[in-house]
Amino acid sequence: MADDFDLLETNANEKTEKVDVNWGKAIDTMKSKLSQEDDPEVRQKILNATLDDVVHMAEKDRTTLLDAIKDLTDYQDEVGIIFEKFSALNPTEQKVIDDAQKALERAKIELEDAQAKPDTWWNNLWGRKSKIAKAEDALKATEKIRAGADNKAKAMFQERIESADVQTLLSELSYKSQAAVTRLKNREVEIKEVEEKLKDAIVEASKNHTKALEKKKEVEAKLEEQYALLKQARQELEDIADKQSAQYAEAIGKVTQLEQKVEELEGLKNAYTTLAASKDSFVHKHNLTIKVLTSLRSNLQTHRAKLKSDTEERLKYYDGYVVALKARTDQEFAAILEHLGVKTDEHIGETLASMHTASAKARQDMMDNIPVHEKVMQGVYSSYAEALQEIRAKDGEIQKNFAERYGIDMKEIFEDYYKADGNAPAGDDGEPAGKPKPETNDDDLLS
Repeated sequence: MADDFDLLETNANEKTEKVDVNWGKAIDTMKSKLSQEDDPEVRQKILNATLDDVVHMAEKDRTTLLDAIKDLTDYQDEVGIIFEKFSALNPTEQKVIDDAQKALERAKIELEDAQAKPDTWWNNLWGRKSKIAKAEDALKATEKIRAGADNKAKAMFQERIESADVQTLLSELSYKSQAAVTRLKNREVEIKEVEEKLKDAIVEASKNHTKALEKKKEVEAKLEEQYALLKQARQELEDIADKQSAQYAEAIGKVTQLEQKVEELEGLKNAYTTLAASKDSFVHKHNLTIKVLTSLRSNLQTHRAKLKSDTEERLKYYDGYVVALKARTDQEFAAILEHLGVKTDEHIGETLASMHTASAKARQDMMDNIPVHEKVMQGVYSSYAEALQEIRAKDGEIQKNFAERYGIDMKEIFEDYYKADGNAPAGDDGEPAGKPKPETNDDDLLS
């Protein structure tokens, strides 16, 4: 079983994507912004923190993250990193790129199909050439759309993260970190490939250096031989007394030929010396380059290993941060509900207490009104008794009058009359007029 913890593994057989780097000032801008985040009052903020303070701190976190994501996105452009391979696009943003890519592939196929038809008079009669021209125009249009799709998706992405929450920004930062791990690994592979080429170049340069030195020695040996011959020829030339003789002319030609040969050998010696020095120089240069590249690759491995490991840990760390923010919100929500509940309890208690006191006061008012009611009723009954007394007195006079005039005793008639009247109270001449009996009712609400 392979060791999954080998964070420094670099597989040279993996397909790498070469990116042209155009170094800019974006990374310096990010460093400058990050260096400004030091706050000497952090401890005091922690000591005096409230839940409301957390809201402002979390918003500052969001703003800082948003600025960092924007700077990273701009940095991608400056160093030539392909946008859609380094940012977490949502389905809508990704669809812009995918649709443009599919349209481009269809346009290429349609052009190939149009060009694949045989160039015959019959096919040309049916518009082969016009179809090819039309397909070429369509391909150019789709290529233009595809070229702008990245910028369109990027604009949509920037607009989306402008109002994104902390969780979305943290996810984007994690995605960029994971993409950076892949990018660093690809760069390591690229450096390693160059290292191997430089090693081969060192071997080749060393061989050429050795060959140049060997050739130089060969030339030097020939040069010594020619120097000896030239010295001898010059001596022979000096020994000829007749400067106008054919022997003298022949001797001059021999000296000239030897001098020419020496000059050629001197040129070869200088060439091989220069070549040997050049090859030796490149051996050292290649060796230095390999050392630098190896150091860079080692540093990249360190960064990649740490970034890969830290990103995995940060995902958990960020999850905890996001959950903590949500918990803070829930805590505030619970506090609001508790506050609302307490206020509701207070209001209901106030209403119930008011209801009780109002009811008690109403009962007191009712009790206070009883004597008043009785006094009123006493006046009613008194007036009623008084009126009844007057009526009975009047009846007595009428009875007496009838008895005197007609000899009829009206007393029995009037008594029968009163007995027949159910609404009239049964009076008694001996009953006190001011204290009539109250009418009884079987529907007693208090029984």
